[in-house]
Amino acid sequence: MSVDIVLLVYRKQVISLDKAEQKRWKDLERLRSLRPIDDDFMRCLFKDNIPLAEMVLRIITGKPDLVITNCQTQKDMKRLAGARSICLDAYGSDSIGKKYDMEIQREDKGADSHRARFHSSVMDIENLDAGQEFCELPDTFTIFITEKDFYGQGEAIYYIERMNLTTGKPFADGEHILYVNGEYRGDSDIGKLMHDFHCTEADDMHFPLLAERTRYLKENPKGVSEMCKVMEDMRNEERKENMIEVAKKLLFDGTLTLEKIAACVDLSLDELKKLQAGQSV
Repeated sequence: MSVDIVLLVYRKQVISLDKAEQKRWKDLERLRSLRPIDDDFMRCLFKDNIPLAEMVLRIITGKPDLVITNCQTQKDMKRLAGARSICLDAYGSDSIGKKYDMEIQREDKGADSHRARFHSSVMDIENLDAGQEFCELPDTFTIFITEKDFYGQGEAIYYIERMNLTTGKPFADGEHILYVNGEYRGDSDIGKLMHDFHCTEADDMHFPLLAERTRYLKENPKGVSEMCKVMEDMRNEERKENMIEVAKKLLFDGTLTLEKIAACVDLSLDELKKLQAGQSV
């Protein structure tokens, strides 16, 4: 049953819907407008879909023979004690061990160069174990797909590499950062891919793999349920993040006990103790 048919049924019954059903109806309405470049949709787009991730990375990196061996969405990365942790949108490895982090950045502030640097450094920490030599650190590709042309030069992709400014030669440390211009259009594969990333309808897409996945998530009952769960999870995550910010302010104020703060923000005492110690929850 497609989203449109489900919506038609829900509209006829909207007056009698309870709050939970109304929330689902709103989710179905929102699902219709989602695109691959939206965070909610991105979470499901590459999940358990290595062929799609491989196709997108082949286009972006310009490596038609790239073979992806695994891909995870919402990958939690290790972090040093007290340091900020991150959750990668789509994280994968290729057949020769290179690592790829693909991020959707709708707003310019999310594509700050320092953020790209941090994502790259966290992948380094994740991929070098105790006892390994530094030369064993794999090449990493941090890829930001931005909705707007972040650098404003009209290029499809901006390649960021370290240089030895004295010799004028590449530093060749294996770190690669790419900014993909979501506004770019054209007859090239990257232009068609960015067009598809902004489509709400599968029928309007150029690439069958992307259209097939979009159609599944928007029209197949199982796919629709997956998307509704993702949207609910994101609401819960946002709510918890807001509660954490409130808790930090109350802890800094120092007026209330941990028990009273826990009652106010719906966080456990253990979580508050971690915040108090400067740890993430």
